[in-house]
Amino acid sequence: MSYALDLRLDDLVAADADSRQAEQAFWPQDLTVLADHHSGPDRAHSYVVAYDRSITWGVPGQPQIATIKVARDLDQATYTYTYTLEMAYHATVPFAQNWLIERGCPAEPITALDGDLMQPADDRTVRVEQQIRDSGTRYEVLGSWTSDFAPCETWTLTRDFDSEQAPIRLFLQEGDFDTHCYTVREGAFHDEERARRWLDERSGPLPQPSEYRGEAAGHRARAALRRSPGVAALPKGGPDAPRRRRLELLSGRVPGGRCESGPLRLRRAP
Repeated sequence: MSYALDLRLDDLVAADADSRQAEQAFWPQDLTVLADHHSGPDRAHSYVVAYDRSITWGVPGQPQIATIKVARDLDQATYTYTYTLEMAYHATVPFAQNWLIERGCPAEPITALDGDLMQPADDRTVRVEQQIRDSGTRYEVLGSWTSDFAPCETWTLTRDFDSEQAPIRLFLQEGDFDTHCYTVREGAFHDEERARRWLDERSGPLPQPSEYRGEAAGHRARAALRRSPGVAALPKGGPDAPRRRRLELLSGRVPGGRCESGPLRLRRAP
């Protein structure tokens, strides 16, 4: 269940100017905690993903998902308790979770989000979100936009350091208040100018990354075979799946299970 933020900073002194400035940049009562994790002796380290309600009434398009990392410590020289605080804003929860994971937070506690939030609409959304969470420093965020109302849409424009041919990646999230679900899709562009032009014009479908095309072709082939009378069903993974499976077993490499993903957006108030 989501709840109000309490960073337990009473009687603590900021260890540096950056921490003091970060702590003064938000009002705790404006933040609703979506997931958090506390670790170390006396829960000295805190990691928080929160929704900032105040952003809705500010500059249009600003990111609304806040991430906070707090470390509390006893200053042996002065015998005073101090804290360091880092904070950042993100357009979507997976990028927020990635930020915390890169700063030492375990992945599992911050992926267990409130069940009353919007849910992923399909398996591709689950996979893309997991890809973002596990991406490390692969993506550099170039810009984002968040819309609360029609269209219920959020996008994050990034540079993919793992891609050479189409390094600009656009992650487009679209929500549906009627079904209480959302989708996330990844688009690939050769440069930032083309990506921003697509966002402005929406003159065609979102260009898929080249690595998705083989996956889509496999899905179409399996669907066609299922519809064909008198044709045996194609094994999952394509005609070479049994041979690959035997090789994986012989080599000791057995594929892992499906990754789970949490929900993303708050329910819109009636």
